[in-house]
Amino acid sequence: MQIGTRWADNVPPPPSVPAALAEAIRAANLRGGSWTLTWLEGRPIADHSDGTHLEIDATGAVTDSGSELCDEDDDWLTG
Repeated sequence: MQIGTRWADNVPPPPSVPAALAEAIRAANLRGGSWTLTWLEGRPIADHSDGTHLEIDATGAVTDSGSELCDEDDDWLTG
């Protein structure tokens, strides 16, 4: 079992956030609110208080659901 954590989005993600997910969090560039890291079946999930939902899928890719920040291509996730 892994314990999650919460942090304000105006500070860097804690070290327990995997690098790929931390990069996507920084790329989201949200201001105000907070992030919550949880784990489901060994995979990290980051939820923002505005409804943004980022997770690492089974292939290792960061996916976004539940937000209006990106278009169908999820270009902001990959730069």
